Amino acid sequence: MTNNDILRRIRYALDINDATIVEICKLGGHDLEKSSVTALLKKEEEEDYLACSNLVMGSFLNGLIIQKRGHKEKNAAQENVASLITNNIILKKLRIALELKEDALLEILELAHAGITKAKLSALFRKEGHKNYKECGNQFLRSFLKGLTLHLRDPSRPERPEHS
Repeated sequence: MTNNDILRRIRYALDINDATIVEICKLGGHDLEKSSVTALLKKEEEEDYLACSNLVMGSFLNGLIIQKRGHKEKNAAQENVASLITNNIILKKLRIALELKEDALLEILELAHAGITKAKLSALFRKEGHKNYKECGNQFLRSFLKGLTLHLRDPSRPERPEHS
């Protein structure tokens, strides 16, 4: 999956508009114009498509954490947003931003018919290089984002959070 695909799916799941994406990226330390957001959300074959860089994706994810949870002292992970953004990092940052506990993650994955054991789930959040670390594949991330969308946008769910 490209960063553009991921950004589109997160935007839809969280029901956020272009102006909110601009605000979130600014919180993450990157100024982005609304016209750039429109170009980022286009598909590769569309005119004026703009590839979403690791810098933009990292800033968006860090900004999302700040928007949802508030400012904290910057750590190395937040300062180095231009580094490689992996599916594991995306999953981890979404988990932090949305304050998802293990049970919620498992429920979200079940909604997308991507059941996983607690042990395999925890392996996705291990530090790279750890003996139990497992790389998060594109299909797994795609399933998680699908489940997240179902979880957040289902109006019949009583605990559905409000998003701006």
